[in-house]
Amino acid sequence: MAFDLSMPILVVDDYSTMIRIIRNLLKQLGFENVDDASDGSAALAKMQGKRYGLVISDWNMEPMTGYDLLKEVRASPEFSNTPFIMITAESKTENVIAAKKAGVSNYIVKPFNAATLKTKMEAVFPSAAE
Repeated sequence: MAFDLSMPILVVDDYSTMIRIIRNLLKQLGFENVDDASDGSAALAKMQGKRYGLVISDWNMEPMTGYDLLKEVRASPEFSNTPFIMITAESKTENVIAAKKAGVSNYIVKPFNAATLKTKMEAVFPSAAE
């Protein structure tokens, strides 16, 4: 796998257990440089101070949802090209369509494992799937 394993990744979820799970899955895949934020506004604040190679965000959070974060990231000239994977427990078609329209790079429905995460990341970073 040709991922840049030193690439900084930002995991955004308001549920600390989910952050720990995603962090462990990323570690299984070889990623060590993982930060986290508890909601979209905290994530934006972290993004102001550090360039992330990937954002993995939950959809349902308060006060700022992952969907709102995605729209903010895509609207920002500074972050608009940052790969963004949305994670949600809901597989509603309208949510997937809304996320796609807002510019999501990929979409994962919970529950998922390291293999699923790897496949979704390879789709976001095609050069890594060689």
